[in-house]
Amino acid sequence: MKRVPEDSDKKMADKHRPDEKPDSLIKYEILKHSLNNELSCASAFLIAKELNVSPDKVGMITNSINCRLVKCQMGLFGYRPDKKIVKPVKTANQNLKNTIIDNLVEGKLECKIAWDIASRFKVNKMTASGICEDMNIKINECQLGAF
Repeated sequence: MKRVPEDSDKKMADKHRPDEKPDSLIKYEILKHSLNNELSCASAFLIAKELNVSPDKVGMITNSINCRLVKCQMGLFGYRPDKKIVKPVKTANQNLKNTIIDNLVEGKLECKIAWDIASRFKVNKMTASGICEDMNIKINECQLGAF
């Protein structure tokens, strides 16, 4: 695993209290699954599932050890060079659109709710995100705490 200079990622660790000590098993799994000091969203969720911990706990520890979360499964962050890769997706499925609208909080859709909607309507996460993009709806409350 290649590490990047610590000072380039100070902001990630600064999100958390300095006295917080990362769980050593979770930290080990993050380092094991990371490449070039980056951990993909999918890998973070795999770690959470395998260790039976919440995704935000994995995200918090990832940040606290200055490892970068990348490749959001909704296409919203962690891609190069443009950071996000989600593109607007048009859909004729009015039930899906109405479900998205019905679940908005202050005009935004929580990441977990977007995942649930994608599953319920049998579309992939990136498609659900793209439909939100087309409807000018922002997704918030990243399950890993990235945004």
